[in-house]
Amino acid sequence: MTTNRPFACVGVGAPIMDSLARVPESFVSAIGGAKGGMEYVEAARMESVLQELAGQVTEVPGGSAANTTQALAQLGLEVAFLGKIGNDSTSNIYLDNFRQSGGNISKFKKGDLPNARCLSLVTPDSERTMRTHLGAAVTLSTSEISVADFQDCRHAHLEGYLLFNPELALHILKCASQAGCSISLDLASFEVVHASKDILKDLLTRYVDIVFSNEDEAKAFVGKENDYPSMARELGNYSDIAVVKVGKEGSHIVQNGELISIKPVLVEKALDTTGAGDAWAAGFLYGWLTGKPLEHSGNLGSRLGAEVVQVLGPRIPTNRWQPIKTDHSL
Repeated sequence: MTTNRPFACVGVGAPIMDSLARVPESFVSAIGGAKGGMEYVEAARMESVLQELAGQVTEVPGGSAANTTQALAQLGLEVAFLGKIGNDSTSNIYLDNFRQSGGNISKFKKGDLPNARCLSLVTPDSERTMRTHLGAAVTLSTSEISVADFQDCRHAHLEGYLLFNPELALHILKCASQAGCSISLDLASFEVVHASKDILKDLLTRYVDIVFSNEDEAKAFVGKENDYPSMARELGNYSDIAVVKVGKEGSHIVQNGELISIKPVLVEKALDTTGAGDAWAAGFLYGWLTGKPLEHSGNLGSRLGAEVVQVLGPRIPTNRWQPIKTDHSL
């Protein structure tokens, strides 16, 4: 791993403004699509659903890789983000928030459309169902990204949603690899795995050092159910380190065929799972990038994931970071 670079990590993905709403099961059933998944919608459909939820929505800057990168900044690492921001007031709010969190905004690309948005519908069981309109983010093209974007970074963390555009995802992976970055990929959703199954194994084998998945994504990839250690080992055949996160049942990490099982950090009341996997990845990556053992890294991931599910939205409250750092001797 290259160490003499100013940025420990660059996140790559869509800078999305999250709109969060607590809804009954019936609301999710009425809008169609699989509960617990993510589907893309047109701008008109997004506005229609938001109008139905008028007065019930909380807005928080989000996006899978951006959530992970922002948490790494809060833990004290120098980070940047590569993605395409929009041209509206939402975009300005997003950039200001990322900067205030300690992230560097110099790698953001600027688009001519409104900023991307994601609506997270949180049901009483704390599961979130997402509807996304990518706006400017989806216009990010290969011509805007080069090896130079990664040359000052030790590590690149990609969100799986990039795989919906295979040409762009491959280009980013090649650029990061050619720049000498280590690479992690969060599979993001079971829809991503199903959509990219014909290329995913090859991409993991050729470019990815760490792959993160939850139980649904691992199931979609491996084709097994319930045997999570076995699923982690299967993923580990394609990447140096493979992670399967199983929520309140903990997680499993495989490296070179060796399995490490991480106990969960249980909470009294989980309000919202939005961003839990992103926070877990941040905790793990912080440990890994700072040379900690895999078990320590996994435990920090579990702690961050537990912190996130106790609040609405993907961000850990500011007053919780110092106790986290103290408890884990960061």
